[in-house]
Order: sequence, then structure tokens, then C-alpha cells
Amino acid sequence: MEVILLEKVGRLGTVGDKVNVKSGFGRNYLLPQGKAITATATNVAQFEARRQELEAAASDKLVSANARAGQLEELIVTIKANAGDEGKLFGSIGARDIAEAITAAGVKVAKSEVKLPEGTLRETGEFDINVQLHVDVIQIVKLVIEAE
Repeated sequence: MEVILLEKVGRLGTVGDKVNVKSGFGRNYLLPQGKAITATATNVAQFEARRQELEAAASDKLVSANARAGQLEELIVTIKANAGDEGKLFGSIGARDIAEAITAAGVKVAKSEVKLPEGTLRETGEFDINVQLHVDVIQIVKLVIEAE
């Protein structure tokens, strides 16, 4: 399936690129999310008419992501949780908990922007959490989990 990207998609391309993707990925993710359109002759003509508008929107998203990254740069977030004597948590701290704590600290972050490649956190201590604000912008936030 050949599509035209309407915004930058990681490992695929940037605005205006014609790429071949598997049909399931195109139909189930790119098209419904508004990240791409099918590469028909009429869609190509419509895209060329809107190219500058889409490129300007993409640069605006990048600028706002960089601004949010600047706010997160020096931020240290503390979460208090129930823990045993040895530092093991009763439960875990996930992406939702981290996103809510960062939002409470003053910078709005969505759950989907918090990246936990090793899964949820299950012990007290200090952690470096990756927050992906844009395809090109990843900011590290210091997270401290303390026992209540």
C-alpha cells in the first residue's frame, strides 16, 4: 500500500514522503490517526496544494515540543508509594502514575509520551524516565520514588 505522509512518522519518513507500507499498518494506524493519506492521483494533487500548510504545522509541533522539553529539563518528580522495609513497592508505578505526577508538577504530559522500556517500576529509588514529546524530541526526567 502506497501512502503519502502528512506528518513525520518515526522510522518511516517526513511530511510529503511517498512510502510503501503493509496494508494493515496503513489501514489500521496511519489512515485513522490522520498521519497519512493513500497515494492516489487526486490525493497527490490535494496534498501538493496543502504542502506548505502541513510543513508549517509540523514545524510548530516541533517548536512546542522543544519548549516543553525545556520545561522538563530541570524537573525532579517525587512519587510517594507504599513500600516494604527492603524498598519493594506494594504494587507498581506505571506510565499513568508518572504522567500524572509530571502534570501535577506543572508540565502537561500524556501517558503515551512516557516510555518505560523495562516495564513498570517496582522499587524505591531514583530513576531516569524518557519522555518522548515528539518523534525527534526525547527528554529525560528524574523520578524519585519514596516510601510512605
